[in-house]
Amino acid sequence: MSDQAVVLDFRQKVSEKVRLASEGIDRYRVFTPFMFDDGDHLAIVLRKESGRWTLTDEGHTYMHLTYDLDEKDLLRGTRQKIISNALAAFSVDDRDGELVLPIDDERYGDALFSFVQALLRITDVTYLSRERARSTFMEDFRAFMEEKVPEGRRVFDWFDPTHDPEKMYTVDCRINGITRPLFVYALLNDDMVRDANISLQQFERWGLEFRSLAIFEDQEQINRRVLARFSDVSEKQFSNLAGNRERIDKFLAEVLGT
Repeated sequence: MSDQAVVLDFRQKVSEKVRLASEGIDRYRVFTPFMFDDGDHLAIVLRKESGRWTLTDEGHTYMHLTYDLDEKDLLRGTRQKIISNALAAFSVDDRDGELVLPIDDERYGDALFSFVQALLRITDVTYLSRERARSTFMEDFRAFMEEKVPEGRRVFDWFDPTHDPEKMYTVDCRINGITRPLFVYALLNDDMVRDANISLQQFERWGLEFRSLAIFEDQEQINRRVLARFSDVSEKQFSNLAGNRERIDKFLAEVLGT
């Protein structure tokens, strides 16, 4: 199929604004009107490999998403499900971060339509509703703790069976195997900060020996008075998870003696 025929098929199936720009032998940049939320256009290349024409993003989509998200967060939890579903729905291959769609039977327009839809669907990870974003934070927190703390030294949703059999005062993750266990809280909002404050004070009343760590989704969103009261009882805090992974990792390594 000639270049003009390919462009015509693209425009008939996708958009009149699609155009091609040659970038060498058997390689074309495909320009479309479709964009990420920040205004950058989707990166799409039409190239021939092993005698077959394919569409590829050459790794640009994931790279663009990592401007705002940690790369590991794309590989687990809610975000990973969104991406996997998009790839499966439009038969797009993930080749170590490069998204590729082979073109069958010279159906260039149909392939481009599917490829664009897949890329746009993947960018939905940046449009998670507030509730889903909260869910993702808790998933990210749990995954982070599972990665950094050996299984035998951590307990999620811990409670004191002696003083609190009804599980009124819980800890998101308790780290054991040290002189004083570390009580780690993942905090999303004012209510969770208040609950953590109450729990820590109750543990003090019971005479428990422990250290405490708080990891916020976004500490700047917490009411100042609520945060001030919590800071009186919390030993160590990190304002967010995404921007403090290395610092938290270092802190946990020191606590664990690793």
